[in-house]
Amino acid sequence: MTFPLIGEHLALDLLNTRTAEGDLVARPADLAAWLAEQAGRLGPVELVGEAEVAAVREVREAARPALDAVRRGERPPAQALRVLNGALAAAPSHRVLAWSEDAGLGAAVRRAADPARRLAAELADAVAELLTDPRAGQVRECEAHDCLLLFLPAHPRRRWCVAGVCGNRARVARYYARHKDA
Repeated sequence: MTFPLIGEHLALDLLNTRTAEGDLVARPADLAAWLAEQAGRLGPVELVGEAEVAAVREVREAARPALDAVRRGERPPAQALRVLNGALAAAPSHRVLAWSEDAGLGAAVRRAADPARRLAAELADAVAELLTDPRAGQVRECEAHDCLLLFLPAHPRRRWCVAGVCGNRARVARYYARHKDA
């Protein structure tokens, strides 16, 4: 499976699993492929099943209205916050100190819960981080008419999720519209 936009903030990568073509993490195999693309950003998930799919989709569906409200400078819906807070509470985190000969002393965050709840909590944590980031209001939706993807622009003039895909389609459409009658 190919994901159209990977490498944004983790919460945006999660939201971008819902595209105009449909839900890219609707099945366990789809979610496993997405998790493989996110390697190193989330804790390991040994086996991806229906519980993990349901947990991820629940967080994603709560994250979208919350982010939309924050982008408008409004209060997020109470139900969205309940879902996100519930995911965070279901897998409380704690730090574990560990020594590594390569890096020295480090503190890793660990969550004690079943895999689905841990995964949902990690994603809810990423959503909470994005929602409370001062740049949350700068998150943009791709300007292509048939694209729903979100991104945090590194450059203020960025208009498309992927310039080589949506940007090219928009430019080609404008060209044909201008030259249609010629």
